[in-house]
Amino acid sequence: MGGQKQGEVEVIHSWSAPRSLSTSLMYSFAQRDDTEVLDEPLYATFLKVTGVERPYREEVLSKMESDANKVVKEVIFGPGEKKYRFCKHMAKQHLPGLPNDLMKKGKHFILIRNPLDILPSFEKVVPPSFLELGLAELVSIYSDLSQLGKPPVVIDAADLQQDPEGTLRGLCEDLEIPFDDAMLRWEAGPKPIDGVWAPWWYKSVHQSTGFNQTRKYPQPFPFSLYDLLEKSLPLYNMLRRHVRKTTALLKSPLPPPDIPVPANEKLLAWVGDEILPRESAKVSVFDSVVQGGDSVWEGLRVYNGKIFKLEEHLDRLFDSAKALAFKNVPTREEVKEAIFRTLIRNGMFDNAHIRLSLTRGKKVTSGMSPAFNLYGCTLIVLPEWKPPVYDNTHGINLVTATTRRNSPNNLDSKIHHNNLLNNILAKIEGNNADAGDAIMLDKDGYVSETNATNIFLVKKGRVLTPHADYCLPGITRATVMDLVVKEDLVLEERRISLSEFHTADEVWTTGTMGELTPVVKIDGREIGDGKVGPVTQRLQNAYKKLTEESGVPIPSYQH
Repeated sequence: MGGQKQGEVEVIHSWSAPRSLSTSLMYSFAQRDDTEVLDEPLYATFLKVTGVERPYREEVLSKMESDANKVVKEVIFGPGEKKYRFCKHMAKQHLPGLPNDLMKKGKHFILIRNPLDILPSFEKVVPPSFLELGLAELVSIYSDLSQLGKPPVVIDAADLQQDPEGTLRGLCEDLEIPFDDAMLRWEAGPKPIDGVWAPWWYKSVHQSTGFNQTRKYPQPFPFSLYDLLEKSLPLYNMLRRHVRKTTALLKSPLPPPDIPVPANEKLLAWVGDEILPRESAKVSVFDSVVQGGDSVWEGLRVYNGKIFKLEEHLDRLFDSAKALAFKNVPTREEVKEAIFRTLIRNGMFDNAHIRLSLTRGKKVTSGMSPAFNLYGCTLIVLPEWKPPVYDNTHGINLVTATTRRNSPNNLDSKIHHNNLLNNILAKIEGNNADAGDAIMLDKDGYVSETNATNIFLVKKGRVLTPHADYCLPGITRATVMDLVVKEDLVLEERRISLSEFHTADEVWTTGTMGELTPVVKIDGREIGDGKVGPVTQRLQNAYKKLTEESGVPIPSYQH
């Protein structure tokens, strides 16, 4: 730097847990002609303050400065002969009361490694513990630096092993320092820069001359450390989300997708008996919804502080659970409380949608039999900011799918279950035709519904909809049928052929997620004059008015 004073150095702080390739990375930076390195300058301070025992404790305390203020001011940030100073720190050495300059000055990055890889070799020197691992402190360091406006770069040891040059180039770019090819290799054996603890910890790294490739298959995990793994793995995963590049056995080549409503990137969902952030809201791999789509669900909408048709949806949820012989089902009040609490926590009181699921629950072992479900049901409340998902102003196009709707002989559509492959196959056909949705016929060729909604037509002033024999008897369908009668229109429920829909004056679909959606074209045939018809608009207005006036209030919601 042009204005850099003689003796002034730019400090680079590396924070990590033990056994995370941190010494290899220190050796890497030591190969640079413009960089000097310090091996855990805070170690003596850590031993003095905590009193922890180490085989080399007395030697460290006698050879290293232990006064925190002096370490930070004179050792870490003292004058030097080179442009950069690389300081290797263990996260657990980030103790309360250290001088503020430690975090405020210099450039920081965090090196993480999967606890599955750390723990098997950890106990060779000290008994592993949550404190010794230091992952909680790594999360705290990330948070502290972010609050200072300096969110640190995060790199994963697995990336260093798989692609050393690419990972180091990326790290140097983020640290705004030039990459040096010399960083990729070093001589084997002990180094003058090693801390006095090297004979206990560095035996394997002393045999290395670079970042060794990972084994194709890992070593078995010592299950005596299973409890520690359970505590530490979520913290690793939390930090891993901030890694510039991730390495995994099954890695998607796709870039991160855009979320349709960006506000939904940060939301809270109810899973089981707790509220969790979006990326942590997951069910067990033993849950029945994973093992066989064995779950029931409802879609709910929130309008102006009220949940529309909540009681009707809960009726169907519990009926579906009973039809599938679920046991240990939560009570109606428990489900309501979970919904209310989740909405309130998210501040979602309008223009929101809830995907409410009740699975048969977690199994004690994988398998089809409900006899394995001994934990009780799993309740999921997934709220999202979600406007109606179709173009309800100009209308949508539909195509007819070759996939037929399930018959009650096979799987009764009156059970609102999560096993939606029948619908998904039809939706794929709709997507391939660039249509809004796909019409599904019953086994005799009559129209049943679309892959996601119920369907209505208007012909010469009469409103018709198919019998709910093959289709789901939707809550929105029933609501619109009531509105048809209240609007003094003639309603007819019967078998309807596809040609009747092709030649209808008006067509619309109904569903909680999309509300009342006009259809302007089916299989290339224009419906009516190809515009939203008067009966459709009349019922849309009536439906909108009903959503404004009715619903179950969310407790504590204030206008």
